[in-house]
Amino acid sequence: MFNRITHSSIYVLDQDQALDFYVGTLGLEVEADVDLGFMRWLTIRVPGSPDNVVLLEKPGPPNHDDATAEQVRELVAKGAMGLGFILTTDDVRKTHDELKAKGVEITDGPTERDYGIDMGLRDPFGNAIRVTQPPRG
Repeated sequence: MFNRITHSSIYVLDQDQALDFYVGTLGLEVEADVDLGFMRWLTIRVPGSPDNVVLLEKPGPPNHDDATAEQVRELVAKGAMGLGFILTTDDVRKTHDELKAKGVEITDGPTERDYGIDMGLRDPFGNAIRVTQPPRG
């Protein structure tokens, strides 16, 4: 029935700050940054990976009325929105050290798991992100 998931989204409280974090700090790239009038369509992706993009969505129209948008903002700030997404890397320990040196909030250091080596971080808004080094072979 379906072929793949192409777009997912996370809520951010400030799209310019999100752009600085995801592109400037994490090294992702802008896929699209379009003013649609009723909202800003801002998507990012891993460089060289055009088939999977993440919408950095600000709570509000067209999906939320003012009261709902405020509730979503409160949940985001509490870190209560669950896992945003998982990134993969060839060397999670090196990635950990680089991100820590940049001041990124690390929630879990590199840990050996059945599925590889895994670490956690949080964006400036409270969203949880995982970084995984899949096992070799």
